[in-house]
Amino acid sequence: MFVLLFFVLLIQFLTYWIFQPFVSFLEYVFSIRSFPLIGFVGLIFLFSAKDNKNIIK
Repeated sequence: MFVLLFFVLLIQFLTYWIFQPFVSFLEYVFSIRSFPLIGFVGLIFLFSAKDNKNIIK
């Protein structure tokens, strides 16, 4: 159990260490107020995929 906890904490630390400079740069380039709009547009794009399967042929 402690080994699993150690690996989870290690992955979280490495993820923060890798992505924190990138996120900090994006916060500087875009204002923090535009992130909800960008996230909303991203969610709409992700969930608007068309289904190519036709039920009735």
